[in-house]
Amino acid sequence: MRTGSEQVCAYIALGSNLSDPVQQITRAFAALDAIPETRCVLNSSLYASRPMGEIEQADYINAAATLETCLSPRNLLHCLQDIESRQGRVRGEVRWGPRTLDLDLLIYSDWQCHDPELTIPHPGLSQRNFVLFPLYEISPGLMVPGLGSLQGLVKKASMIGLQRLETECEMSVS
Repeated sequence: MRTGSEQVCAYIALGSNLSDPVQQITRAFAALDAIPETRCVLNSSLYASRPMGEIEQADYINAAATLETCLSPRNLLHCLQDIESRQGRVRGEVRWGPRTLDLDLLIYSDWQCHDPELTIPHPGLSQRNFVLFPLYEISPGLMVPGLGSLQGLVKKASMIGLQRLETECEMSVS
């Protein structure tokens, strides 16, 4: 288990389909950069995607971010959940239902974990085009612990239901 003293790269998926999703993602990029002992160094373009599940709801806006952090995986997860909460996310929502903000810790260095609170790499990473393509945009050479190259995962994925938006979601990187 990490003590939080060394800096590592972590990759985050962002999604929103409520309360001005583009603005929610823009605010989330800034909030990620404001996490203590953490810096948001890259963010992807925005992507529109169809929602998962059977619930009738608006399309999602998705993106990915690269963080450099000294936080442990669990501390980082708690910070992500705090950002979600501050932006109006209510836990206990219907699975795959609409939400103001969803932040998923996808990858944390080469770390692998599977327990009730935290699974890394994220269990849905390899099956979700709205995660794979934004992540590939910011880190095409990434190796996903236990799954191989991100490039290999992307080659097996489809862009069906996913559209890269021309709208830029810029954040100033410190």
